[in-house]
Amino acid sequence: MNPISKVVRSSRPIYKKLSTTATLAAPKPIPTTGLCFELNDEQKALQDLARKFTKEEIIPVAAQYDKTGEYPWPIVKKAWELGLMNGHIPEHCGGMGLGVMESGITCEATAFGCSGIMAALFINDIGQTPVIIAGNKEQQKKYLGRLIDEPLVAAYGVTEPGAGSDVAGIKTRAEKKGDEWILNGQKMWITNGGVANWYFVLARTNPDPKCPASKAFTGFIVEREWAGVTPGRKEQNMGQRASDTRGITFEDVRIPKENVLIGEGAGFKIAMGAFDKTRPPVAAGATGLAQRALYEATRYSLERKTFGVPIAQHQAVAFLLADMAIGVETARLAWQRSAWMVDHGQKNTVMASVAKCHASEIANKAASDAVQVFGGNGFNTEYPVEKLMRDAKIYQIYEGTSQIQRLIISREILTAAKQTNA
Repeated sequence: MNPISKVVRSSRPIYKKLSTTATLAAPKPIPTTGLCFELNDEQKALQDLARKFTKEEIIPVAAQYDKTGEYPWPIVKKAWELGLMNGHIPEHCGGMGLGVMESGITCEATAFGCSGIMAALFINDIGQTPVIIAGNKEQQKKYLGRLIDEPLVAAYGVTEPGAGSDVAGIKTRAEKKGDEWILNGQKMWITNGGVANWYFVLARTNPDPKCPASKAFTGFIVEREWAGVTPGRKEQNMGQRASDTRGITFEDVRIPKENVLIGEGAGFKIAMGAFDKTRPPVAAGATGLAQRALYEATRYSLERKTFGVPIAQHQAVAFLLADMAIGVETARLAWQRSAWMVDHGQKNTVMASVAKCHASEIANKAASDAVQVFGGNGFNTEYPVEKLMRDAKIYQIYEGTSQIQRLIISREILTAAKQTNA
């Protein structure tokens, strides 16, 4: 039994039990006595382990993986052995059935060391989430159980060359022929695309352009080794270079009916439902990066001297640090609240967008301000903050751009206002 299992098995009631029915499952509410800003003992143990792992296994090699762009398989395997991966997989599949809060805790801790390596470890969770919320028990045991048995990863295949945040614009198609579906199309910017064992793939199954998105798409589980599945070259990205990002081409891929999630036409609902669970941990990762920026800038400001004193004593620098601290704390509160809501059976769509948007902005500002504190050194690759600045930018783009998050938030605000005035 891995270390995390030993910690949580004795306190099983505090964690959400994920449904394994064949319909899109809502999380079961957990009784609460009110506000509490303290992690429980098991969550603290998880955080301590993740922080120790980050300090010993990630930070020492982060710069190396950033330079080479290699996928960090040695780190993935060590994290898998410790139980830091796949904690939210249901118990009937061999997992621990942990909540989104626990995912966020590990994401924030590991992103402090390197958000690219964090992506390699935990965007795996994003690929799994549609199967967790919409898969039947047989699908879950086969595909989620596989990730428990071996250090394998999954990927989330939705984005395309011409359809990113506009999910309804997806062109990949699947046509039903007998008991199979024939898949054709191309996905792009798929994290873990070249290393995944299987993918969640969203495809249009209703060719009628007038068919609403809520009925036009179907979600499939597609195995990497099936004929017709071809990952492209690894993309050379500005930041988070340890993450494996590729395009994937599907040519006449035969998918058995057993690999359809819920049923024909349910794909859009599954993809959107997954975001409520995946955006809080992404926000947590951005928070971890911002925390690292604050840490590095603070330490440097106490060492670097100008005009005879450490630059930390200059108000201009001290205020930059203060603003970074404000950002980190509010970003953390936002992702934790959005995670708490979904773990307690509450609709968190708006709060998940608030957390993801806010943490993304904070990560970018904190990284930029850290470079400013370092001055000319911050622009140099020998110092850690230039990497933070490159890594931060993608947080404003993937899992829905900051503009899409604002669109979601504003729509909900306006809808609620109209209902109130009706």
